[in-house]
Amino acid sequence: MSKPANSAQLTGAIPGHTAKMNSREYRAAMSTFATGVAIVTTKQNGELHGMTINSLTSVSLEPCQLLFCANLGSVTGQAIKDRGLFAVNIMAHGQKQIAQTFAHYQADRFETSPYHLHALDLPIFDQALAAMICRIDQILSSGDHEIFIGNVVNCVINPGEPLVYFASRFASLAAHT
Repeated sequence: MSKPANSAQLTGAIPGHTAKMNSREYRAAMSTFATGVAIVTTKQNGELHGMTINSLTSVSLEPCQLLFCANLGSVTGQAIKDRGLFAVNIMAHGQKQIAQTFAHYQADRFETSPYHLHALDLPIFDQALAAMICRIDQILSSGDHEIFIGNVVNCVINPGEPLVYFASRFASLAAHT
């Protein structure tokens, strides 16, 4: 069996040992994994909430389910828990500014981002590649995050190219082919 090219550099916890993984190294390793970019949104008690995520994955086709992760104590996460409904907006390549805006909390971010309200009163961004309306199935806690699993009850798909996140920055697929 051959060793990986950088096997001398591989460090971390080994079964039976208690070495703790360095979070900075872990973050650097995870930044090598390209992901799509999405914004989860909800409306709770008349107030709009949203945050940029890149921790989105399909869970099941029967029933149609997805999951995303949010920091423990996130304002948007709490609003989603309280409402029980949320939208996942998969961002198009031209929506980098919106994704950056929703990556950090600011009170007026919906005012500068074109959106409309779905029939269930959930914010959907204009020009998003896809929007999925979800009802919470379950929420799990792990480490410093909560894992939201949602049942997808409706979706809309639009043509376009995705916004991608790679090496801690926004990118396009064309730039990496």
